[in-house]
Amino acid sequence: MPPFVCHAFKASKQQDAALSWKMALWARQVSRWCCLLQTARAAEFPRRLSGRSSPAQGCRGFAPLALLPSRNDVLPWRLQAYRHVTVGSCSPPGSAKEGSFSSPESNLPSPVKQEQAKAETLPDLNAKILYEDWDDIPPSSALEEISEEEAVQIIAEPLLPLQSSTLRDYVDHSETLAKLVHLGVDLSQVEKRQKAGQLLLTLDFEKDIRKILLFLKDVGVEDNQLGPFLTKNPYILAEDLEVLETRVAYLKSKKFGKAEIAQMVSRAPYLLLFSVERLDNRLGFFKNELGLSVKKTKDLVIRLPRLLTGKLEPVKENLQVCQIELGFQRNEIQQIVFKTPKILTASKKRLKQTFDYLHNIMGIPHHMLTRFPQVFNSKLLRIKERHMFLTFLGRAQYDPAQPSYISLDQLVSLPDEVFCTEIAKASIQDFEKFLKTL
Repeated sequence: MPPFVCHAFKASKQQDAALSWKMALWARQVSRWCCLLQTARAAEFPRRLSGRSSPAQGCRGFAPLALLPSRNDVLPWRLQAYRHVTVGSCSPPGSAKEGSFSSPESNLPSPVKQEQAKAETLPDLNAKILYEDWDDIPPSSALEEISEEEAVQIIAEPLLPLQSSTLRDYVDHSETLAKLVHLGVDLSQVEKRQKAGQLLLTLDFEKDIRKILLFLKDVGVEDNQLGPFLTKNPYILAEDLEVLETRVAYLKSKKFGKAEIAQMVSRAPYLLLFSVERLDNRLGFFKNELGLSVKKTKDLVIRLPRLLTGKLEPVKENLQVCQIELGFQRNEIQQIVFKTPKILTASKKRLKQTFDYLHNIMGIPHHMLTRFPQVFNSKLLRIKERHMFLTFLGRAQYDPAQPSYISLDQLVSLPDEVFCTEIAKASIQDFEKFLKTL
């Protein structure tokens, strides 16, 4: 490239840089025709130089550009400025003292001068072409200054905490947590379970959770039970779907019906976390330890499925308490457990206190307690209050061979109003007044 073209081009770029901050919003449009303008300028330089004769102007690059007239006229003005830009004529070598450039015309060959004499003009660009993409103007730069009124209107989004002890801080940022809350999951309870909160934050609802929900619905868990189910057992969301299906298939192989499996899974949410081997061992334990048949063992775990998921040590201890401390025979324990499975998971202390009051204070023999074992599930205070009221009235008779016999089932299961009118033959007001004397 000739030296004078190079210097003129540098001067043009310096002036363009001075205005670049004003043209940030329209940089995308300018770039479309920038190359075309540069080509036209390069071709126009010889013609401009050949027509210069006055050394007074000097070769100082492009003429300065005027300020932008308006936002709407910026592109047509910019185009016009480039089309009519001029390069000053070159001064003779003696004008170097004045800071101007020496004339390069003497260095140009004659054919080149003739070729430069041919004027070239830029094609006219329709303003509509320039404006047609103004809707695609990129957003303002982060360094652009704004007014105080615009600054106070900016609403900053809260930062996502890097560490938190509650899932509440992440609900607004996690689609998975938001959908689980809508489903009915209590996140305040989930976060109390070890590493359950971290698990939910790593799962994707569509990829990881939806298939588990569809599986649970297919097993028989109702829609309104899905939220409480996941609240109690969020860990099932991390289980492999094929493994869960294998465990359900095992229960079906043991002749558990679909409705029975649905009942067991709903009432014991951790059931499907147990492997096939553990489930088989649990069923074998209750069958052998209690001496029950296969059918009665199935019926036992259907009515209390948490026997399959709970610890076995309390069960073993309660069986020993019933046999050694309470004095029940093995066949009596079988009947008590089959009728009232909760006795296997009851508190040993409460179990012994209830038996002591029924057997030693009220005089109920073992065979009567075996016949009505549901009395062990009742509150000891209710048993005491009603027995003492019947004793006060002279109607505390629990021997079926005697008249005015009162069964243990009637003693503990009837509401207060029915107990007073049908069993105690008294009014509820009399019963309430008696309780105040205790």
